[in-house]
Amino acid sequence: MSNPPLPARSVRRALLIPAALCALGLQAQTAPQQLEPFITAATRTPEAPQTLGSDVTALSSDDVATRQITTVSDALGSVSGAPLFASGAPGSTTSLFLRGANSDQTLFLVDGIRMSDPNTDYEVFLGGASLSPTDRIEIARGPQSTLYGGEAIGGVISISQAPGSGPAMSTIAVEGGSYDTFRGSVASQGAAGANAWTFSAQGGHTDNARANNRFDSANVALRVDHRVNDNVGVGGTVRWFFGRLGSPGDIYTNDPNDRETESNLLATTFVDAKLGADWTTHVTLGGQDRRYVADTPTPNPPYDSPSAKTVVTNRRGVLDAQATYSGVAHNRLTVGATGEVNQTRNTGFGAIDNHERLFAVFAEDEYSPVENVFLTGGLRNDDFDTFGRATTGRATVAWLPIPKTLKLRASYGTGFRSPSFLDLYGQDAYYVGNPNLHPERSRGADAGLDYYLPNNGGVLSATWFENDFDNLIDYDFSVFPSTVVNVGKARTRGAEFEARTTLPGAVEASVSYTYLDAQSLLADGHAPLLRRPRNQFNVDLHRTFASVVTIGGGIAYVGRRADVDAQSFATIVDGGYPLVRTYASWQVTPRLSLKGRVENLLDRKTQPVNGYPALGSAVFAGAEWTF
Repeated sequence: MSNPPLPARSVRRALLIPAALCALGLQAQTAPQQLEPFITAATRTPEAPQTLGSDVTALSSDDVATRQITTVSDALGSVSGAPLFASGAPGSTTSLFLRGANSDQTLFLVDGIRMSDPNTDYEVFLGGASLSPTDRIEIARGPQSTLYGGEAIGGVISISQAPGSGPAMSTIAVEGGSYDTFRGSVASQGAAGANAWTFSAQGGHTDNARANNRFDSANVALRVDHRVNDNVGVGGTVRWFFGRLGSPGDIYTNDPNDRETESNLLATTFVDAKLGADWTTHVTLGGQDRRYVADTPTPNPPYDSPSAKTVVTNRRGVLDAQATYSGVAHNRLTVGATGEVNQTRNTGFGAIDNHERLFAVFAEDEYSPVENVFLTGGLRNDDFDTFGRATTGRATVAWLPIPKTLKLRASYGTGFRSPSFLDLYGQDAYYVGNPNLHPERSRGADAGLDYYLPNNGGVLSATWFENDFDNLIDYDFSVFPSTVVNVGKARTRGAEFEARTTLPGAVEASVSYTYLDAQSLLADGHAPLLRRPRNQFNVDLHRTFASVVTIGGGIAYVGRRADVDAQSFATIVDGGYPLVRTYASWQVTPRLSLKGRVENLLDRKTQPVNGYPALGSAVFAGAEWTF
């Protein structure tokens, strides 16, 4: 069934009802308790960062809230090794090139299940989705197919809701600003006895700067947990994103009435159980229902093509189970299986109406042979009923020569990307799919160090990496109708640096830099991969005064990169650009805070994707009430 329109005033009205309920039904208490740092994406089980041989960055809800970052794309854009580019203003499709991998070679996990695959893209979600107040993001770089299967060539982006904790607390927030922007949200979280919950609902509207470019959105996130007894816990999550965008195309098209609409719903139920002194299990049953509509009524400049409407529906069911055994000294073994059924219908190019089943088994052992040395090794086999099997492996090592201070780490892994239904079965007047395709493959290695500053003062990290890709799927225009074949090869290599620390004067600093060399390995030489900047860095500094006022700012620089000219379609090199932002907040009372920020302070005119301008300078102000 199609989604009804969601104009801005409907979003605003919809927010008032839950806001009033939260205000009347919950009372403010203390903030949620802070937990020790942990990482889950690297091993599928919670681990202290100091024991990991993988290169992982974690962004907590506090990290992004302090910097007044509200969207998934802005959060990811602040870390090393993750260049991303939007095809225009907020709400536009956005692609991520993790460590130089293609935009369809990074896996997005949401609340424990995949939300992307070769037939189900993440680009609309990334371009428009907002974070919930309890969201945590982990970025595990390098091939991660051994734990998560296909599409995890560049790495894995895991977005998850933290469980509620502490006494009940709720908030109402509003924000307005440039380009007729309005955002509103309500949220609550807490725990009582054996039960815990988190809930948030957000909605917003912006006109953006161009004609026919308004963006309306809504986001809902819910998690509930129930402790059955000391050994068993159950729970569930729901996450829904809705976005509707006027889509004018590039600056040479300026289409007056094209529109894109997406509804993306993911839901899970899960069980955590301790089966004995040494056995724990985690089982997740989940599903996804996505509907994307691209409506292109006439007129359609510049070629006056006829009206068209493309509808894409993706449905997915997932059962994922894992068990962890720690009964052998210095070992922890995790084994598991994943079953998935997915179906895609696409009325556009290729006329897709196909389904796919897969079954995968995996095992990983974490071993500490001597004190302060941590090893992991794993294997996985994925069996698809479409193209066949794929087997991947991964190994890591972490050594702390100076305990609690210095860690040396390295990893090596293999990954794959599945052929899409369009690749395998697509049919068009000038194109036919190739059912004999093999999956795209990668081999990736990295080595680095992490220096942990004393007194929990932060961490300094440096990493070298290299990835080799082969069997890449590319078009073959030498035959008619054209098709796709496994012919492409590529290589990415580079270095990443990150620093999170407290400078003199109690200034909190976050710095990242990435050097990336990304090349397509052609028969007659090398060519740069598109939209992979050679240099990219981010700096953010902020300070809190008297626990009441926070003032901060940041600079993001994107270097020169190859792209395709939106008018001539020739390969060009776009120049680099810096973006400067500032932000401030004032805790007026324990229940009321005021916030303000300026994005693109220098009003730089930029086109992250050639022909698609980003917004100029923008000012936003808001307030948040806690109850």
